[in-house]
Amino acid sequence: MQKQTGENPSLPRFSFGISAPPPCFKVSSALAKPAIDKVAGTKDSSSIVTDVSSTERRENTHLFTFPGPQLEARPGSRYNQDPRKPARRESTKTPVKKQTQPNLESQWRDMEWTEEQKTSLMKTVSSYKPSSGEVSQVLLLGPVGSGKSSFISSVQSVFNGRVTNRAMVGSSSTSFTKKLQSFNIHGQNGEDPTRLVLCDMVGLGGGEMTGLTLHDIMSVIKGHAPEGHKFSPDQPVRSETVGYVKRPSLKDKIHCVAFVVDASKILTYPKGLSTTFQQLREHISDLGVHQVALLTHIDKICSETDKDLTQVYKSHIIRDMMGKAAALLGMSTSYIIPVRNYSSELDLDVNTDVLLLSAVDHILQYADLYFQDNTPQNTGPKID
Repeated sequence: MQKQTGENPSLPRFSFGISAPPPCFKVSSALAKPAIDKVAGTKDSSSIVTDVSSTERRENTHLFTFPGPQLEARPGSRYNQDPRKPARRESTKTPVKKQTQPNLESQWRDMEWTEEQKTSLMKTVSSYKPSSGEVSQVLLLGPVGSGKSSFISSVQSVFNGRVTNRAMVGSSSTSFTKKLQSFNIHGQNGEDPTRLVLCDMVGLGGGEMTGLTLHDIMSVIKGHAPEGHKFSPDQPVRSETVGYVKRPSLKDKIHCVAFVVDASKILTYPKGLSTTFQQLREHISDLGVHQVALLTHIDKICSETDKDLTQVYKSHIIRDMMGKAAALLGMSTSYIIPVRNYSSELDLDVNTDVLLLSAVDHILQYADLYFQDNTPQNTGPKID
């Protein structure tokens, strides 16, 4: 176990919130690297001090704030308009249009869409036991409105046998979730909890008052952040924080991170988001934590899948969007699972359940790798 050092309150924080109005700037090559060194040896990321003055630290607090969407010059737009002609008024909203494209004849991922498959996946998740004997804690991490809380509620709905909203879900452009919350997924019909715990926290890009910092995200993954901690860039997780876990055990830590991105927003996410994701992935990988991804709102981009979810793995559109999500996150498409959360529905759908449960099964496979890598092995003499 690494020795944990005290927190440095003067450490520059890397805000992942969006300022209002959002600044548009380019990060110089000298600042492209995170100010926090990779976690290694016995040093904690919060104990690293950079060669900048206290004034510069205050000014650079929001250096990595997400830039706003860039406005491009398009034919007929006011940025490419003949000055002799009156400017045209453009709508500030671009509605998401479901695309139509002939589907493939066969699935590009094998999937059985049956009640039997749903039952089998439910048994697999319910009977799952980590190698350590503890629970598997999975952190959902992604932009505001990507569907993190909805995924938690949807998974619990499958086991409840009816649609429920266990994790509070919002509908605004700001993050509804403000604090760190852990949800034990209960077995079928209210049985004992499974060994799966899904952790929800404020979304990336939630504004200055709710924005996440790199330091806070790493504190959660290392197991220092207490349950119910309310995130604020002005009050980072530190040793003085009420409930701070000074020496986290294996059960306190995050064992897998699931990035959540909205398929209908992939093409409109700020360009800096890709850099943010890849920086996060570097630091998380240094802790030996495996990462997967969920692609939500797939029904909003493909009309055929919206009508019939069993077409998801035959859709050219969704397969192409999986590739774009992979480029955004900097990971292979083999780590990404498309899902459709329950939102306006009142009744369960077997195909939706199968897709959700397959995502959970995928997550648990990578969570278990963490335990295999971090559980002490038997080093006693070999007995023939």
